[in-house]
Amino acid sequence: MKLLIVEDEIELAQDIVNYFSSESYNCTLALNYQEAQEKISLYQYDCIILDLMLPNGKDGLSLLEYLNENKQGLIIISAKNSLEDKIKGLTLGADDYLAKPFHMAELAARVFSIIRRKQFGHENIINFNEVKVDLLAKNVAVNNIEVVLTKKEYSLLLLFLGNKNRVISKNALAEHLSGDISDMFDNQDFVYAHIKNLKKKLTDANYNNYLKTIYGTGYKWQE
Repeated sequence: MKLLIVEDEIELAQDIVNYFSSESYNCTLALNYQEAQEKISLYQYDCIILDLMLPNGKDGLSLLEYLNENKQGLIIISAKNSLEDKIKGLTLGADDYLAKPFHMAELAARVFSIIRRKQFGHENIINFNEVKVDLLAKNVAVNNIEVVLTKKEYSLLLLFLGNKNRVISKNALAEHLSGDISDMFDNQDFVYAHIKNLKKKLTDANYNNYLKTIYGTGYKWQE
């Protein structure tokens, strides 16, 4: 799952990146409105963590106004714990509001809840026929037998399950796996390698071959 952290306090921003990276999230950092706007125009994110107080003239509420047509999750973090800002932020499209200072575990729980709600309703267990994913335990089972996946393989499986019957391009998969540095790679062989490993593990567990290759385009999870 891919996050954009928009925060100009370097120490806090790095703490957030470090915490979520350790939880298997793919994190990108923007220090101001301009950086955030550029990244949002180029890449897709599952959730944006947005500070209201940003430098260089434009604040987080301005970014929210720019974002209000997008469908990614968004949580505001701010030292400005005023009711007016909270109401305006939620009205402009934010999914949640967390006042500083906060515990990372609480922020993580709220981000997880937003992503889960947008991709899988409110379910903690994803069932797709014989495939079962426990989002809280991060366990995968096929035919009630555990399948051990790497972090990248698990992330790919969630991406496919959250976008059933949609073709996901190789470019989108590369971005999902590597973040904003995906365009620095000469080719996308690493995407194929992760997909191949994921398919092999699921096939070895006798899943019903839902992950299809759409030649020249990408991949699709379908029954």
